[in-house]
Amino acid sequence: MKKFFKFIEIKTKITSIFPFFMTLLYLIYLGEGISPLKTAVFFTAMFLFDLTTTAINNYEDTKKNTQVLPYEREKAKAIMLSLFFTSTILGLWLFLLTDMVILLTGALCFFIGVIYTFGPVPLNAGPTGEFLSGLFYGFFIPFIILYINLPKGSLVELALSIEAVRFVIIVPSMVNLILLSMAPFMSTSNIMLANNICDVEKDVAVERYTLGYYMKDKALILFKVLYIIPYLAQTAMVLFNILPVISLVSLITAIPVFKNVSVFVKNPHKETTFNTSIKNYILIMTGTIVGITVSVLF
Repeated sequence: MKKFFKFIEIKTKITSIFPFFMTLLYLIYLGEGISPLKTAVFFTAMFLFDLTTTAINNYEDTKKNTQVLPYEREKAKAIMLSLFFTSTILGLWLFLLTDMVILLTGALCFFIGVIYTFGPVPLNAGPTGEFLSGLFYGFFIPFIILYINLPKGSLVELALSIEAVRFVIIVPSMVNLILLSMAPFMSTSNIMLANNICDVEKDVAVERYTLGYYMKDKALILFKVLYIIPYLAQTAMVLFNILPVISLVSLITAIPVFKNVSVFVKNPHKETTFNTSIKNYILIMTGTIVGITVSVLF
């Protein structure tokens, strides 16, 4: 198990688990019912596919660097493919339980997840890695949970026929979702950004030109700005009566978060200060979850 946990980097799975439980709490706050079967199938498919993308990333990275896989390459490939096919089967089951929106959304997530680390030009080797990691962990996980649990037509509608394709976005619900997703979106993106800022020289050596490479010192400014957005979004949710005022208890986390930001900006270093981005993720997501929880209770 230690080898397996190392291979799939179990400690990094907080970026999928936190948004999942945050959104479930939001559904409870809305007073909506939660489908145990659809939610469980989605969680298992999501979690296994998250393990798959990490396994692919490690498998591909060890072709270029001096790191060694915990398994022989053939065994690592077998584990990787097993995770992929199991998550695919579960994804198809969720589609059978729901509709075409889930099939298309799931297919997009699977496609981006694979080419993110695999192929001749993986997406994580370019300047879009931060945005995509935030988008798919921070936005699409909440989107799918809300879609499979809310009444049909609450978030988006898709109608397909021979004559036309009709896609409708329910704007108020989508605005609520976007504001809710800002906490996991931005804090996930900043983990990737911090990693790339620290690894610029190593990345260039293996022909990876990330956002940290292109932005140079301005990347640290972006690092600061991305942490402001979740707090603005949480305030907006209160102003728009999406959450009650008591949910602003989550803003308390801004004090330790920006202390950590100062530590990283002064000395961006993988071994000593990179972990501040992970601490900030946990602080922001815990604060958000606490804010929604007290909204449910009071």
